[in-house]
Amino acid sequence: MHVLARRPAAAREVADVAGMRARLDGSPVRFAAAALSDVREVLARTRPRVVLNCASHQSPWERMTRPSEWTNLLRRGGFGLTLPLQAGPAISLARAVAEVSPEALLVNGCFPDAVNPLLKALGLPVFCGIGNVMTLSAAVRATLPADDTRTLRVLAHHVHLHAPEDSADEVLAWLDDEQLTDVTTRLAKLRAVDRRELNAVTGHAAALLVENLLTGADTRTSVPGPLGLPGGYPVRIRDGSLTLDLPVPEDAAVHRNQRDGQRDGVVVDGSDVVFGETARHALLPHLPDVAAGFPVQTTAAVCGRLLELRDRLRSPAPFPNEEERCLSPVRPGT
Repeated sequence: MHVLARRPAAAREVADVAGMRARLDGSPVRFAAAALSDVREVLARTRPRVVLNCASHQSPWERMTRPSEWTNLLRRGGFGLTLPLQAGPAISLARAVAEVSPEALLVNGCFPDAVNPLLKALGLPVFCGIGNVMTLSAAVRATLPADDTRTLRVLAHHVHLHAPEDSADEVLAWLDDEQLTDVTTRLAKLRAVDRRELNAVTGHAAALLVENLLTGADTRTSVPGPLGLPGGYPVRIRDGSLTLDLPVPEDAAVHRNQRDGQRDGVVVDGSDVVFGETARHALLPHLPDVAAGFPVQTTAAVCGRLLELRDRLRSPAPFPNEEERCLSPVRPGT
């Protein structure tokens, strides 16, 4: 496994720690580190079967570790405002994969519910994402008996990591073809946990997915952004191919996830990025032309302008009080 990062020292650290864990587990997997700037050379030399992207320009934890007027803007406008920052590295990587190693399956871990549709709109390859609906599905699975072998299907969006105000907007889940009616109760523990702690669940689910992609195992799971669709869906993956595994019509599932994307602050509509009303209102005083939306082809330029805005707004702000740090209520930008 080759680990690449913008800071070579960070890549070496991840590779070294992973190597130690592999030896403890008795695994023969070896880890090598390289700079992200060398990605084309590494792709050409290794011809990987799977490429996993976890690089973005915006940390979801910044509001807790470095509160500022920038994080206040994201809180008011919604996490969807960060789409260009999440998409920047993914676009560069997808272009490299398409040109150098087109047989590789690109799995995107950065806001895949919206970034993957953007990649698709740009004509770039993306297989699926990790996180979000996978984590929600794991939480539902944990409420079932250990010997329950029924197929769990979950239709959900990144925004569902928080409980919706309207129960009609809740996650949809089925055991085989029977819809669950108590999803909110089943997700209560997940929504009460510090989001940083959920990385352990997301990472484990991602590792299982990558392993199954490498072995070609027949897998039924739920993933975000499969084949560039918005939001997360139940799927069946086998021998590097992916098909939706929906108990409802595909167009209805896509429409629901697009609607949920509006609640998250952003959707990709055709070849355009469109911000929701709350996001537009928050961004309007700073970048009015961007607030109105932009063509997907200009994402890199918009990313640069958002980075400049972030630099201006990162002046110290009061640390959020305990009520603001609570992750359960629905708030734009959390």
